[in-house]
Amino acid sequence: MSKKKTLADIFNDDEFGILDSKPKNSNVKTEDERLIESFQDINAFFEKNNREPEATNVTEFKLLSRLKALRKDAKKVEVLKPYDSHNLLNTKEEVKSVEDILNDDDLGILDTDETLSIFKLKNVKSASERAETDFTAQRKAMKDKEFLSYESKFKAIHKELREGNRKLFTYENAKKNLRAGSYYILNGVLLFLESVDIETKNVSLPSGNRLREDGRTRIIFENGTISNMKYRSLDKALLHKDNDGKIVSHTEEEINKELFNSVNSLNEEDVKTGWIYVLRSKSTNPDIASINDLYKIGFSSIDVNERIKNASKESTYLYADVHLLDKYACYNIDSQKFEHLLHRFFADVCLNVDVFDDKGKRITPREWFVAPRLIIDKVVTLILSGDIVKYKYDAINHSLLEK
Repeated sequence: MSKKKTLADIFNDDEFGILDSKPKNSNVKTEDERLIESFQDINAFFEKNNREPEATNVTEFKLLSRLKALRKDAKKVEVLKPYDSHNLLNTKEEVKSVEDILNDDDLGILDTDETLSIFKLKNVKSASERAETDFTAQRKAMKDKEFLSYESKFKAIHKELREGNRKLFTYENAKKNLRAGSYYILNGVLLFLESVDIETKNVSLPSGNRLREDGRTRIIFENGTISNMKYRSLDKALLHKDNDGKIVSHTEEEINKELFNSVNSLNEEDVKTGWIYVLRSKSTNPDIASINDLYKIGFSSIDVNERIKNASKESTYLYADVHLLDKYACYNIDSQKFEHLLHRFFADVCLNVDVFDDKGKRITPREWFVAPRLIIDKVVTLILSGDIVKYKYDAINHSLLEK
């Protein structure tokens, strides 16, 4: 009679490893894996083009901004060193002269007595620097399981940008551009402003008391981090000239759905939210005056005549007086989505000209389009009715075509 086998005997006698337990591989990427993968995109670009990415198109702009952001982060540089085969992360500058040393004297150690003053506060952070500190200090890594649902959306946003279903616009200000539920690009990193807890406070300033909106946000970044930084800190970070702040537009489907959802269901309780207006420029600038059929379609939440009374001092009006051609009362229209809709519809005839303010700063105005007046009037009517989604503009034949 054979001896009865124990469990240990059975496992030890498993010649073919049938009973071996193998851990399941997780499909969820770690933060370092996501970081390395994003850097490999930059490596691949360099290998293909034998140069670093430049700000010439959306794809290169994103890679360039990402590379700049990585170079500023010592911890990420350390992680990526083994993968930096083209020395793309090397930011050390060669010191060639005494002038280089003096220019790099951040702490003012080499200042002479003449350059020191009781009115100079050294090593005291400016408002923009404090905003940047808040921006970086409040970020922490999310758990992989928590980030999973956001990661798929970030990938979809990138795909829609590549395919042209979303566009990038320059960030201008919080009142106009910073809204919960929207996506932005900061230093090459895509972020989602999920929510904002806004509070209005009375703030004492040298110019007098002001009502100021601020509050904590919930921001998700595509690198798997999360932040509850202040609303105004995010605004300042997006505005900073070194951060390449961009707005990611909504898709046409999203714009149409949100813009016209309530337009077609007006009731007695609806309140007029503003005016859509059509203008013609009185500019004497030859580059402007020589353009036939140049019109601005804009949105104002206040009386249009009040809005345009200082047109000659504003870049959006080409620093010139304007002639108001028409205005239309509108209800339940979101100004930001209205602008995106216009730019998408008239993309082929949007004015592409630079104007300069009195300080020589270059500005590229938006919302000016080159199209016949009859077309402009028809488009505004279609926007107000919600039927604009059924049409597209034929810039060659100057006509509206049904989709």
